[in-house]
Amino acid sequence: RKRNFRKKKKFMLRTGLALTRSLLSRRALSGDHTSLLPVEHQQLRDACRRFADEVLAPQAASWDREHKFPADAVKQMSEMGLMGIDVPEEYGGAGLDYLAYAVAMEEISRGCASCGVIMSVNNSLYCTPMLKHGTTEQKKHHLTPFAAGQKLGCFALSEPGNGSDAGAAATTAHKDGSEWVLNGTKAWITNGYEADQAIVFATTDRSLKHKGISAFIVPKGIAGFTLGKKEDKLGIRASSTCNLIFEDARVPETHLLGDQGQGFKIAMMTLDAGRIGIAGQALGIAQAALEVATAYSKQRKSMGVTISQLQSIQAKLADMALRVESARLLTWRAAHYKDLGRNFTKEAAMAKLAASEAATFVAHQAIQVLGGMGYVSDMPAERHYRDARITEIYEGTSEIQRLVIAGRVLKEQDA
Repeated sequence: RKRNFRKKKKFMLRTGLALTRSLLSRRALSGDHTSLLPVEHQQLRDACRRFADEVLAPQAASWDREHKFPADAVKQMSEMGLMGIDVPEEYGGAGLDYLAYAVAMEEISRGCASCGVIMSVNNSLYCTPMLKHGTTEQKKHHLTPFAAGQKLGCFALSEPGNGSDAGAAATTAHKDGSEWVLNGTKAWITNGYEADQAIVFATTDRSLKHKGISAFIVPKGIAGFTLGKKEDKLGIRASSTCNLIFEDARVPETHLLGDQGQGFKIAMMTLDAGRIGIAGQALGIAQAALEVATAYSKQRKSMGVTISQLQSIQAKLADMALRVESARLLTWRAAHYKDLGRNFTKEAAMAKLAASEAATFVAHQAIQVLGGMGYVSDMPAERHYRDARITEIYEGTSEIQRLVIAGRVLKEQDA
């Protein structure tokens, strides 16, 4: 058995490593779905795909293994205009739309899921609420450098004790003269270590419950603002995740984002848009896993034939492709609804739910197709499996997405 395993591993080293360098550039698995996109979006997709193939995919495994923040890659993403895709050019962004963002998120995440989430947080969770709710002066100072990629932002809503109950914010903010004073701890903050600034949600009036939550712009480096330890995560390990700790941290009154008491509404609107980004990330992971499995099945031989000729393998590939393509269309629809100015809450939840569950399913099946080689780090299948799992948790768990969808369906029935 050991000899057979070594023989399999030798086969993988002979063909698999070259495969992982080249398979991401193939279009065969994508069919002609890109023809559904406007020309500008196709060009963006091609540029992101080349970047993912040439820069991200070759380094993704080492970044993951070393828990290393991909600073150079993020800088290149900034130069490509990927850190503020739907932000107008006057505020440092690319001036594109949310469909462009969803397309770019898939391609970047296909190369490296960690780079995808770093990009997603800055776009969806930082730039989007700043663009929609910031004053002109706030946009000038707290949006432009972030959309241009000169600085990195993060979003601090979750807490150690509130889980999916975003309205139960224990972090508080009280007014002291012309300043707001923050106290409390925020948990699971992506980009926490590298971010220059955070949008932080804190209770300003407990008697009003979720209507007493406000949003604040909090720069790193101020007195009373410290970071917890870096979390040792299952996946997306090249991105940092940590607690943000506030102990009498003071910000000027001009750092209130939106109106006092509007924080919960800002958070929910932000998460709606963020779910499209995470759907894109999940799609990228799923597509990468599908490509690994398909390419491997064409080269791995068993009983005298490539395993791609076995009906059991073909059935797996068919189910995998079906879920990826279905989730992609849901994601594009949600982005299109947002671009049209329509309500997209249900559509974003559907896209995020379908894409995240597709990512988990496809990554799991990819390991089944690869067998023992799917279980070792010489091939990327096991990393895709680990990276996929988080997409069913952040930006609202799968259980929360089902509640959101059901609530909208019932409301539509009554209309």
